[in-house]
Amino acid sequence: MGLFFGSTVIAVIVLRFLPVYFTPLMFIRLFQNDEVKLSHTWVPLEEMSAKMPLAVMASEDAKFLEHHGFDFGAIQSAAKRNREHPEKNKLGASTISQQTAKNVFLWPGRSWLRKGLETYFTVLIELFWTKDRIIEVYLNSIEMGTGIYGVEAVAHEHFDCKASELTAENCALIAATLPNPRKFSSKHPSKYMLKRQSQILKNMRYLEKNINY
Repeated sequence: MGLFFGSTVIAVIVLRFLPVYFTPLMFIRLFQNDEVKLSHTWVPLEEMSAKMPLAVMASEDAKFLEHHGFDFGAIQSAAKRNREHPEKNKLGASTISQQTAKNVFLWPGRSWLRKGLETYFTVLIELFWTKDRIIEVYLNSIEMGTGIYGVEAVAHEHFDCKASELTAENCALIAATLPNPRKFSSKHPSKYMLKRQSQILKNMRYLEKNINY
């Protein structure tokens, strides 16, 4: 047990400074997809459009800069909604920190073991990483399409530009796909996606006025 705790703490500290070039999900998807594709290029946060962190916060985790890894209000709301409407798809309440912990250190799934480890790694990255580092790793490792990981790759694949050149509209559209980036496309957005994009842009303007990032 001591070896586990020691090795995981060391891994988290090391990845506080080194780029994350590969994640478990990237390899899992290679075996799942008919088309073998892995498009991923690490870029520092300062080489991304400043609108990209704002877009994912507006879409995924508006309290990212305030909480310490977990949004307990969102967890309670999701639990209440899932309890009252069990016939609908389950509503999640994972923060950007939780998603980063899962993407970098774990595998997709809904088991109690995986969820427990996700909680553990979320606490570690909130303890040893800055918020800037968490959002940087998140935006470099998140799945943004089939075989596409990170903002630089999706900028190149879907918008024919660099991550630094993405517009607010591009960023909002990318963020709109994140609940299911293999189903929703920022390259060929549906009417539903364009509606989500519009709402995220409104949320971005609100956040921009009310937070300092």
